[in-house]
Amino acid sequence: MLELETRRTAPIYDPATGQVQRELELADAADVDAAVQAAKAAFGGWADTSVVRRARVMFKFRELLVERTDELARIIASEHGKTVEDARGEVVRGMEVVEYACGIAELTKGEFSDQVSTGVDLHSFRQPLGVCVGITPFNFPIMVPLWMHPIAIATGNTFVLKPSERDPSVSDVIAELYREAGLPDGVFSVVHGDKVAVDALLDHPDVAAVSFVGSTPIAKYVHERGTAAGKRVQALGGAKNHAIVMPDADLDFAADHLTAAGFGSAGQRCMAISIAVAVGDTADELVEKLRLKATAIKVGPGLDPASEMGPVITADARDRIVGYIDRTDADVVVDGRGLDGDGFFVGPTLLDNVTTEMEVYTDEIFGPVLGVVRADSLEEAIALINRNAFANGTAIFTGSGQAARTFQRDIQVGMIGINVPIPVPMSFYSFGGWKQSLFGDHHIHGPEGVRFYTRGKVVTTRWPDAPEQAHLNFPTAR
Repeated sequence: MLELETRRTAPIYDPATGQVQRELELADAADVDAAVQAAKAAFGGWADTSVVRRARVMFKFRELLVERTDELARIIASEHGKTVEDARGEVVRGMEVVEYACGIAELTKGEFSDQVSTGVDLHSFRQPLGVCVGITPFNFPIMVPLWMHPIAIATGNTFVLKPSERDPSVSDVIAELYREAGLPDGVFSVVHGDKVAVDALLDHPDVAAVSFVGSTPIAKYVHERGTAAGKRVQALGGAKNHAIVMPDADLDFAADHLTAAGFGSAGQRCMAISIAVAVGDTADELVEKLRLKATAIKVGPGLDPASEMGPVITADARDRIVGYIDRTDADVVVDGRGLDGDGFFVGPTLLDNVTTEMEVYTDEIFGPVLGVVRADSLEEAIALINRNAFANGTAIFTGSGQAARTFQRDIQVGMIGINVPIPVPMSFYSFGGWKQSLFGDHHIHGPEGVRFYTRGKVVTTRWPDAPEQAHLNFPTAR
């Protein structure tokens, strides 16, 4: 990783205590340029490295991730606040993308057509773009970057990562693991920073592509500024994920999974369920089951093995979440305000009789707040979800195959779960929402990730036995 020389710093907190752990040096434009220039210099040699050797680096990198999983999880828990077990799951889900990248030789095979015209053959192949950039959020400090850089690097690009300045340390360890895996200098580097670094990366003429995950306003900003500078950009934005609970659903099963999906990682997941849509006469019973489960959750420091839910990331995040609860006209069934302790804690909060006009419904709260909206029918519930500006993930709990099929066909959302509340696809599919949850044409990782980090060439070949007269008319097959 590049050494940064800058006077600007930002605090890194322990969310469980509210205390500053250390100060992080923030990059300026010169630091960004140094990282990009190193990546540019490394690109030619890495792009020319055989696909088999690139795959072997990924295999070794994956082995090191397995060996260091517990260490990585504890680093994440100490800076993010999520429990160690939750962080361990994040490492594993990110590692699945590395495993996918290990098959890069198969994933980047081209196509060939023999004799498309007399004596003419046609083939296609894909090549890397150059210097690629990842700008990633605090909520998944290892998983989301792993959705990006293994695919970018395996396809022959070099990569500069700008992780969140709130929990940056795990990214430095990833850089060390890449070096240990045999990745050449300059192919992967980390630049720590804030908006100054982000803008410098978006404007840099030697950056070819930008991947971003974060809030919708910033995703839109990154997409507009990056594309204006001529870059390929994928920018994943915010979410307001709904789960429909049908009258025929197993309510114990639904309540258990909604509790995990709503309050896991203190609700700081872009795929967290924040709205349960209770259809018909299920609402009262569902709310009672959710109440019992929410009040039983043990909230505490992420490094404490007894904790089931940790704090939120910062004091500002805590205060913002509490502000939504303070202002709501919904019924506060379980109140997460006022927990004891010096850390950034907000307890599980359950709201009933939420309406679509309330800000707890319209806004992405990004905290442990689960609201219940009531609907009379599946059609009404689907229409309600389709009117929402966000379209990242959604789910339905039902025992009816017909209801599930209607839901998956009619819903206008990118990722859908049938009795699965957090439908994050496996690494060999691609992750991405619709509407205000995605800016750009490509989803992240999986097949679309390979396409995003490469561009195609099509070659038409003739090897004539004798000179052939050319014609001025447009060529056609013969």
